[in-house]
Amino acid sequence: MKIIKKKLKIAIDSPAAAGAGTLAKKISDHYNLYYLDTGKIYRYIAYLKIRYPKKFRNSFIKKQIKKLDIKKLKKKELVSDQVGLEASIISKDIYLRKLVHKFQIKCAYEPPKSYNGSCLDGRDITYNIVPDADFKFFITANLKIRALRRYKELKLINKRINFHEVLKSIKKRDKNDYNRKVAPLKKTKDSVLINTTKLSKSSCFLKIKKIIDRKLSINGNL
Repeated sequence: MKIIKKKLKIAIDSPAAAGAGTLAKKISDHYNLYYLDTGKIYRYIAYLKIRYPKKFRNSFIKKQIKKLDIKKLKKKELVSDQVGLEASIISKDIYLRKLVHKFQIKCAYEPPKSYNGSCLDGRDITYNIVPDADFKFFITANLKIRALRRYKELKLINKRINFHEVLKSIKKRDKNDYNRKVAPLKKTKDSVLINTTKLSKSSCFLKIKKIIDRKLSINGNL
């Protein structure tokens, strides 16, 4: 593990199932960064909407986010296709975005002191949440590859899941993410493009690590 002189900030944007979460987690572990999968917050709110429809009001959501410990969220509750689709719809809500934005900012700029910095991945991190990040990446992959990855993930939970249903869902999520009026998914000019279609997880990680290490070395660990 490298010793970083100042708090490091890494921002990652990506469409669904491009592998950004896995990469962000590996990067965070390697550089001892506080990791936040921002999509989990919207998925959590989507889960609350599905699980508690009668309680689902702004006051209820605000209370839940305030006491949220992202690391304790159960993956099984958040990974379903229904939750994913609902999350992409919820993310358009301006009030909810303000609540989540505040939570994300705190994680990015005030990570626990035991960490060397923060690493956030989502849809609008590079330009809306951490515009001054030391490193910015846009992770993507072929649509069918992304759908296949999500299909395999969901298959472990639901044996009856259909690939074409997942493909259709990913297409719909892409449309929602790229075309929403509030903080849409987009690649910024200063983000490094990483296409994971033909790369293994380890190859992607090493490619990003090389970019980070080179800049850290040139700038004296920033």
